[in-house]
Amino acid sequence: MLRETESKHTDPVLEREFAYYEDLYGGFGAGHFEKPAVVAFRRYLVDRMVRTLAINGQSRVLSIGCGIGDTELLLARHARHVTGIDLSPTAIRSANRAAGEAGAENARFIVGSWPMRAPEAEPYDAVIAIFFLHHLHDAALAAFPQQVLPLLCPGGRFYALEPSSRRLSGFLGKLLVPTLMKKYQTEDERQLQPDPTTELFHRAGFVTQTRWFDFCSTPLAGLFPSWAFGYRLARGIDGALTACRGIRALSSNFELIAQRPRIAESS
Repeated sequence: MLRETESKHTDPVLEREFAYYEDLYGGFGAGHFEKPAVVAFRRYLVDRMVRTLAINGQSRVLSIGCGIGDTELLLARHARHVTGIDLSPTAIRSANRAAGEAGAENARFIVGSWPMRAPEAEPYDAVIAIFFLHHLHDAALAAFPQQVLPLLCPGGRFYALEPSSRRLSGFLGKLLVPTLMKKYQTEDERQLQPDPTTELFHRAGFVTQTRWFDFCSTPLAGLFPSWAFGYRLARGIDGALTACRGIRALSSNFELIAQRPRIAESS
């Protein structure tokens, strides 16, 4: 269950992830996540999650792998309470500082590594994991749905945004700007196949669906983080590309939405 993040990790993959993200959030990432196109992506993502997860002023939300909490603080404007957890103490310090500066009393950020016990006893209406699942090795990914299920109240929803294994942008990125790709990925990261990943949640008892999220807008925000207009323009193009059956399987990222069934009336 939940174990507090220790200064040293016995898992070599966890050690590499820890070192990478401590460096990211303490260096280049500190300014990068404030760039206009990145902020525009976060705002679009939050608006989409609010609609998809039916988040309202009574909702309690848990975010796994919250980083510096930029998404979560936007989400907190729509929810009763948001709790974020992350492996990186540097990220959590930044998130709590930002929450204090914003006066977001309904947002809390804590250091922790997965798998973990819910920070509060009361189950959540929504659990989100943005670009988190693809960090998990096969066994950990297979176990994840059963671990997150009891964290949700009946009818509660889980939401993940993940890179697709067939993403055209990833192939082009490695070919054309390999050094840029390394800024956003660790050596242990991978892309996921939408259907097999969703099936893991289906077998755990969730009602599931997947949707294509984007084709070029998120990669463009990584390549030109200060170009907000370019991001918004690319989002319009994404709407057409992800709706096209012939090419949408080459989309960059996919959404996984999994709902815990409500208690049957007979029970």
